[in-house]
Amino acid sequence: MDLIEGVVIRELKPILDERGYLQECFRSDWPMFEKFGQAYITVAFPNVVKAWHYHKIQTDNMVCIKGDAKLVLCDDRKNSPTYKKINEIFFGEKSPCLVSIPNNVWHGFKAIGNKMMIVLNCPTELYNYDEPDEYRLPYDTEEIDYNWEIKMG
Repeated sequence: MDLIEGVVIRELKPILDERGYLQECFRSDWPMFEKFGQAYITVAFPNVVKAWHYHKIQTDNMVCIKGDAKLVLCDDRKNSPTYKKINEIFFGEKSPCLVSIPNNVWHGFKAIGNKMMIVLNCPTELYNYDEPDEYRLPYDTEEIDYNWEIKMG
C-alpha cells in the first residue's frame, strides 16, 4: 500500500500458547514512538462511522484490540507529497497492527463485520479539556472525497 506521508503501520504478532495469547500494542523502543501523552479506548458499534477529525499537535497511535475496523485517512496538508491521498486500512482481530497517524491528517473509522470494535489509542499529547486539539467534520462531508458505504469487489 502506498501510504500517506508520515503514516506508519507496524504488523503486530500475538504470542499464542495453550492459555491464550499476549500481544504487544505499543513500545517505547519502536521507531514510531515519539512520546507518551495518555492511553484511552474508544468503542464503535456495528457499522457506526466515527469520522472525521484531525489534530494540529498530536500524533495518534491506534490498535484495534477487539473486533475489526476500517480506518480511513485523508491527507489535507497542502505541502505534503501525498496531498489529497486517501488510505483505507483494515485492522483488528483478523489483522493486528499499530497505525501511527501524524498530525494534520484527517481520520476516522467504522466497525465492520457486524461486531462492536474497540480501538486503543496512545497519542503523544494529553487531552486538553479546555482547548481540545481536535478539529471535526461530519462523516459525509463533501470536503473529503470518500464514501463510507461498503464497497463490493
